[in-house]
Amino acid sequence: MVSGFLTGSAQPSGAPQAVSAALSYSTELNALSKVEEGRRIFRYDTFGDQAFWGDALKLHQAIAGANLGGVGPGVSPATALAVGLKVDVEALPYTLQQQLAAGQVDLNSPATTVALLQLNAVVGVKGVFDQQQRLSSMGIQCALCHSTVDNSFAPGIGHRLDGWPNRDLNVGAIISLAPNLSPLANALQVDEATVRQVLQSWGPGKFDAELLMDGKAFGPNGPAATLLPAAFGLGGVNLHTYGGWGSVPYWNAFVANLEMQGKGRFFDPRLNDTNFPVAARLGFANVKADEDLITSKLASLQFYQLALPVPKPPRGSFDASAAVRGKAVFAGKANCASCHVPPLFTEPGWNQHTPAEIGIDDFQANRSPDKRYRTTPLGGLFTRTKGGFYHDGRFTDLSAVVEHYNTTFGLNLTAGEKSDLIQYLKSL
Repeated sequence: MVSGFLTGSAQPSGAPQAVSAALSYSTELNALSKVEEGRRIFRYDTFGDQAFWGDALKLHQAIAGANLGGVGPGVSPATALAVGLKVDVEALPYTLQQQLAAGQVDLNSPATTVALLQLNAVVGVKGVFDQQQRLSSMGIQCALCHSTVDNSFAPGIGHRLDGWPNRDLNVGAIISLAPNLSPLANALQVDEATVRQVLQSWGPGKFDAELLMDGKAFGPNGPAATLLPAAFGLGGVNLHTYGGWGSVPYWNAFVANLEMQGKGRFFDPRLNDTNFPVAARLGFANVKADEDLITSKLASLQFYQLALPVPKPPRGSFDASAAVRGKAVFAGKANCASCHVPPLFTEPGWNQHTPAEIGIDDFQANRSPDKRYRTTPLGGLFTRTKGGFYHDGRFTDLSAVVEHYNTTFGLNLTAGEKSDLIQYLKSL
């Protein structure tokens, strides 16, 4: 007998329909599960990296201070906020929120910072406590660099904004507080004083992901650190970083294993190249931890990142009429859309260019395997105004970016066209 599928007849009633209905929702249920799991990983998972940041570098001791079993003066909430750390208001009990609002919490005491760590309220930082509730170690999470808060409660305190780059975060200054920088000094084959000098040169909103690959701390334009990128709006985008090292899951594995110093597996034979002498010496091309706390989490972590939407610019932050005119300039005379293809605002496919093609030096490009720069997606530019534009912040504002391309490509844009184009960029 020919099946109903081939003849087009209706399915019989009963159990098969129930099974079919259940299967029809399996994709949606899987997606929701992946998003929820990915959010948890992004916000709270250290991948076991407390063995490095706490146990080895002993950064937790500098946070606690001598009065709480650590070393030095400790890190108060006021100091933590000053170096760009953020506090998740949703992790604070209501009574504590009331006390903060009334000025009844000592923000100059390291004990308050430790209490916030106990509440899991410091974005991107996990405190590890012993049986006596003393801070015994600490780890970091993806959210440290790639989340901020909306400042709805107070500056630096509010609801999480996952995927937004924390351009206030002074990563180098925070790491330089560690009592023991010998693991980094040994890896780079320099003394600890030199490591601190390099870390303190980065400044707010910057991190040097290639330092432990090639050992190059400074380039022709100063410190080699680059601006923290956005982690939202990456659906459909091929390469994840300024230098185009790889896709979203590649870079997540790279960072979790090699930058966060978590425990997992990582493979990239390109790191055995002479361009990456530090990585080759440290065996980064083929990492095999005894216990893999990373690989099983990469799928959900990627899924969550791809689900993060591009945030909309605040109302009134751009001239809507000018933006309409600027859109025509973007697609027409300025030819921006030839690379920043809407709606991805990067090329579908291999989104990379040589330094000469975009009219800049090749220092940072040469620190990546393909020696090129990625076409950075333009959505949500308003979240990335601090620190400037391009990988190293060399252009202080969008006007400087537009002028660079106008000069490099001989676009002959009028003052009005430049202004309209900037308003369109602000609207993305």
